[in-house]
Amino acid sequence: MNHVERFRAVMNFQGADRLPRWEWAMWWDQTIARWKSEGLPCQLNDVFDIAQYFNLDPYQQFWFSTTDPTIEAVQHHVEGIVSNMDDYLKVRPQLFPHHSGAIEAMRPWAARQAEGEAVVWITLEGYFWFPRTLMGFTKISLSYYDQPELIHKINEDLTEFNLKILDQVERACVPTFATIAEDVSYNHGPMISERHFDEFIAPYYRRLVPRLQEMGTMIFVDTDGDVTRMVPWLLREGIQGVLPLERQAGVDGMALREQFPRLCIVGHFDKMTMNKGEETMRREFERLRPLMASGGFIPSVDHQTPPGVSIDEYRIFRRLLDEYTAGIKCVPRQFGAGPIQGGSGL
Repeated sequence: MNHVERFRAVMNFQGADRLPRWEWAMWWDQTIARWKSEGLPCQLNDVFDIAQYFNLDPYQQFWFSTTDPTIEAVQHHVEGIVSNMDDYLKVRPQLFPHHSGAIEAMRPWAARQAEGEAVVWITLEGYFWFPRTLMGFTKISLSYYDQPELIHKINEDLTEFNLKILDQVERACVPTFATIAEDVSYNHGPMISERHFDEFIAPYYRRLVPRLQEMGTMIFVDTDGDVTRMVPWLLREGIQGVLPLERQAGVDGMALREQFPRLCIVGHFDKMTMNKGEETMRREFERLRPLMASGGFIPSVDHQTPPGVSIDEYRIFRRLLDEYTAGIKCVPRQFGAGPIQGGSGL
């Protein structure tokens, strides 16, 4: 199987020759700096090249920022500057950049994806993420009660931006999967109530998700912390998967699998085990083995590999990742039947 076929088979709970071998979130700058002092070739700066060096399965992420005309995640220079509608209207001309030039850079990756050589992944900023970027956590929390029209205006504009981006992207490269960046959970669960999710986020998913489904692109929500309580909210809006299921937040991926048999998951390998030796890392892979066997799951570090992990320790992780992903030859179907929506088009 090629890389694209393998990803789609696993995420559709179908048989595969093995599981994909990914770092869903590439490495901290400090981690790369440390590894270069320990033998990583100094000329390797692009994360795709570093992934190739470690013989990870290739993918390419394109992040469509609301604040910068690049296709990468960037530092937000507008964080916390909006307090009311006047502030938002004043800053709005600085937002929603035109990405046409950057999208052209996706075309070579479309060809690689069509040949099965790499998975293309896009990230769109979401409906908790973006207002919180503009306002900060305290102000957005109060605005749900005091200025609902402001949140709706921001998210209406964001929806128009995201839909326009998808129209442009589709002409260049239809991605295999998409993430909506939200970071709406922390270690005790979601930072908003279900009522506020239904009022301020779900209506915009109902416009964005069908467009992605129409493209044949799988849809994940990216949120740190404990997503457990949010999963049913997301599933009913057509979201197919979540990442990264941070172990330090107490998330139990197998419990989620039992409750939500068709939920797709990426991540969930406890990064805090990676500098504690091979046996500790092996125990973590053993914890994940039933989830790997259940289908719909790609094991990956549950966030970026921290700089406390040496290059030799990372090489142990990579060897174990090869060992355990090779051991999953065929995904059983005991957790449900029939393919999920999306993920079928190039």
